[in-house]
Amino acid sequence: MGDVGSRIGIIGGGNIGFAMIQGFLKTGTEKRMLRASDANAERTHRIFQAFDVEATVDNRQLVEWADIVIIAVKPQISDLIFREIHAQIRSKFVIYLCAGIPLQSARKKLGHTKRLVRAMPNIPVMVAAGATILTAMPDLPEVDRQLAQALFEKIGRVYWMEEEQLDAVTGLSGSGPAYIFLIVEALADAGVKIGLSREAALSLSVQTMFGSAKMLIETNEHPGRLKDMVTSPGGTSIAGLHALENGHLRTTISDAVEAATKRSRELGQSQA
Repeated sequence: MGDVGSRIGIIGGGNIGFAMIQGFLKTGTEKRMLRASDANAERTHRIFQAFDVEATVDNRQLVEWADIVIIAVKPQISDLIFREIHAQIRSKFVIYLCAGIPLQSARKKLGHTKRLVRAMPNIPVMVAAGATILTAMPDLPEVDRQLAQALFEKIGRVYWMEEEQLDAVTGLSGSGPAYIFLIVEALADAGVKIGLSREAALSLSVQTMFGSAKMLIETNEHPGRLKDMVTSPGGTSIAGLHALENGHLRTTISDAVEAATKRSRELGQSQA
């Protein structure tokens, strides 16, 4: 996919900002159409060194240049960023990624602009395999809705949802990659414990996770049905599943998603 035809400025050079830059470049965005900013000069240097993309410590300068402004900062500093760039926003199209910050609050701090979308991408946008949830107020111009859709489709799948669902989205898909990485690491450690080399154990764990996800996407089957395909009576898989159930895997994962969702709500309440 090529460019969406707009200059994209990303405020925030942390993990998700860095990941989006890599994802956009991977899918054909020209370097000249992409810039970043961060108050931390080390981060701007890292971006420039990694991608040869212009990066600055001046957020206002970035906003002046950009057509689309993506705000990818921690919710704790979002209010500071909103105040800083308020005067430069004018007719810019703003997309912000700050967990827990309601649209109504962000709009008020950005001069009541209608061109505002709230987004929740996850870290696999780095490899153009992200899951991004978008939400907006009813008066968002249709052209901006289509632009946001096209922009994030470049780096993964896009889902529009009501804002009330975004805290739950944060707990599931936003934080979800961390859970998956932990599971892969645990599988690899288990492989080492039973005698495999670290390299072989990790490679097998990663490929097993990738292949399983690919099966789910391409077959569109319920995961329970695919699980049953692997599980024969009295076999090895059912013995392993029994151990997972005894270890309360389902409950633990559910608790993790619930805890992350709760934390997202707490962040939003503290910033409202």
